[in-house]
Amino acid sequence: MAEALRRVLSPSSAAGPEEENTAEAGPPLLLLGGPGSGKTALLFAAALETAGEGRGPVLFLTRRPLQSLPRGTGAALDHLRLQKIRFQYPPSTRELLHLLCSAHEARGPAPSLLLLDGLEEYLAEDPGLQEAAYLAALLLDTADHFSHRVGPGGGCGLIVALQTQEEGDSGDALQLSVLQRYFPAQCWLQPDAPGPGQHRLRASLEPGGLGPRAEWCVAFRPDGEMTVTPWPAQAGDPSSDKGSSSGGQR
Repeated sequence: MAEALRRVLSPSSAAGPEEENTAEAGPPLLLLGGPGSGKTALLFAAALETAGEGRGPVLFLTRRPLQSLPRGTGAALDHLRLQKIRFQYPPSTRELLHLLCSAHEARGPAPSLLLLDGLEEYLAEDPGLQEAAYLAALLLDTADHFSHRVGPGGGCGLIVALQTQEEGDSGDALQLSVLQRYFPAQCWLQPDAPGPGQHRLRASLEPGGLGPRAEWCVAFRPDGEMTVTPWPAQAGDPSSDKGSSSGGQR
């Protein structure tokens, strides 16, 4: 679901009204970054963006409630968008697997976007490579099931956030390589030199063969507000010439 994240990072690339209801879901995306790199903030911004497209609701899975909502955008204050985001809090891997396996029994409109925050917390309970592959395959299968319910021309996107460590062991590297087989699109959040009163990151989006690599500067102020601007090397790129802001950091 690289396009949902791209629209968050580059509002100028957002679909027009005539395109909103026919946007393709795109390949599943893995959002990677260290602790406090803003993964949750970007996930929620993607949820708000998709909720405003006039399609199905958004299903947001995480172990615990968000500490704060994104700030600084009209979308964050749009109660109609917020009402379309369904939060569920599976407290363990077992509960998460049960929720995904029973998705076909859920009633109501099918989600147009499935989000999972904190994949590493679930994998820590069952750190084996086979378990990681099974969970990744089940996430993709669930999104595919929702896509069939949504119907042609739409589909259900999938974005999963995974916390990475600067010095991971060989087991972490193998686990990541397994996950990357299931998630062809990836977005890396890497620390950058901080600005005055800001925590800055470099967001690098690899859309999984559907377009060129793109990069942005993501900055967090002390109050949690997030601002996004094109990475300087792309200042002349017409698709990345508009900043945005929201808030919340993890």
